Amino acid sequence: MANPKEKTPMCLVNELARFNSIQPQYKLLSESGPAHSKMFSVQLSLGEQTWESEGSSIKKAQQAVASKALTESTLPKPVQKPPKSNVNNNPGSITPTVELNGLAMKRGEPAIYRPLDPKPFPNYRANYNFRGMYNQRYHCPMPKIFYVQLTVGNNEFFGEGKTRQAARHNAAMKALQALQNEPIPEKSPQNGESGKEMDDDKDANKSEISLVFEIALKRNMPVSFEVIKESGPPHMKSFVTRVSVGEFSAEGEGNSKKLSKKRAATTVLQELKKLPPLPVVEKPKLFFKKRPKTIVKAGPEYGQGMNPISRLAQIQQAKKEKEPDYVLLSERGMPRRREFVMQVKVGTEVATGTGPNKKIAKKNAAEAMLLQLGYKASTSLQEQLDKTGESKGWSGPKAGFPEPTNNTPKGILHLSPDVYQEMEASRHRVISGTTLGYLSSKDMNQPSSSFFSISPTSNSSATVARELLMNGTSPTAEAIGLKGSSPTPPCSPVQPSKQLEYLARIQGFQV
Repeated sequence: MANPKEKTPMCLVNELARFNSIQPQYKLLSESGPAHSKMFSVQLSLGEQTWESEGSSIKKAQQAVASKALTESTLPKPVQKPPKSNVNNNPGSITPTVELNGLAMKRGEPAIYRPLDPKPFPNYRANYNFRGMYNQRYHCPMPKIFYVQLTVGNNEFFGEGKTRQAARHNAAMKALQALQNEPIPEKSPQNGESGKEMDDDKDANKSEISLVFEIALKRNMPVSFEVIKESGPPHMKSFVTRVSVGEFSAEGEGNSKKLSKKRAATTVLQELKKLPPLPVVEKPKLFFKKRPKTIVKAGPEYGQGMNPISRLAQIQQAKKEKEPDYVLLSERGMPRRREFVMQVKVGTEVATGTGPNKKIAKKNAAEAMLLQLGYKASTSLQEQLDKTGESKGWSGPKAGFPEPTNNTPKGILHLSPDVYQEMEASRHRVISGTTLGYLSSKDMNQPSSSFFSISPTSNSSATVARELLMNGTSPTAEAIGLKGSSPTPPCSPVQPSKQLEYLARIQGFQV
């Protein structure tokens, strides 16, 4: 149903039957259809009238036949009670006391409730009036009425009700009607008298026992309550309680220990209020010195050696300014050789940085901004050169030349096995038939001073060629010339220039 508080047709039929002193009877007549889609037929009897209806369930069939009976029944219907209207006319059921508390807080005037219930006078003669006991059986006692006094600032309102809470709501309703249209008073500076009145208003909300303990605590006086007398029959006892506060003492009597204690506190409270007020001692104000900042983050040398991004962020935090704003401007280059351009903005200053990835671009942009703001570089120049040399090095496959060792003479270029195989294949095609042979792959791994190895028959010629290629002069040839014996000419020797041209053609460089 749309409204959960709305009564169902079956509930209304029950009310109709109760009003006419009859009993409604529902009877299941039949059920038909498959198991997943059954239809039920129900009959309703109200006195001599009967109605029938169907539904997909027994409950729905009962509701349908009940609504049909309500429209077609000729029985007299009960008078419908009007819906209860909200006393406050407030959405959300806000009670008058809550609404008044909010209004009183705005006005700066506390709302104080005081019960005004009349004290019951004990009728001792009624216990012994046996003549009236017969009449008391048929006597209806009058309902008790509670009265409450409400004080809001200088205004007083009275409320009554069957309960104490109802009386408070009644008084709050009267106060709301009177104070809602009045302007809110302006708060004036409190002088001594007004401060005293505020204290009295605050004390009005406290019990007499609490006030006694507060005054005794301020004046360092001991407090003790003691029941000194207990008399009367069990159903009507009387208690006497004595309270001692320092040098003052008083007694109170009541039909309960709580009431006697309260009356004793009220008596002694009147004596305590006559004491002279305590001198007001002003507490000295505590001054806390602020700790000086040990790290000055505004210096141009601060943060050297740190990450430029963190360094720039810390400097902005020390200045209590907005943190740097990084924006990716562009992304260019080949897929494996990308270049990113990052921009950083600090206030009105703008700087950019580039790098092979976003992280390095952001770091370079932060470094550029630091230099632009007048700070020293985060890293030294030598470290930057070392890093750039490492980063600029080609990261792809290296050329087929092994790194020269310390024992390798200058000017000698070592061949990789791939180049060696290429040269070996060319040797068979181009210069086949000569005694000149290339170095083996085993010899390639050892430091060597020549590209070629000559057969043992031309050992001296190979030595002369090697010395001429290396130094331009050959001491071996001079020694042979001095002995008068000329070196045996090799079969078809290869000139160094030809060797260099062949090597340039294989490796793909120009001479």
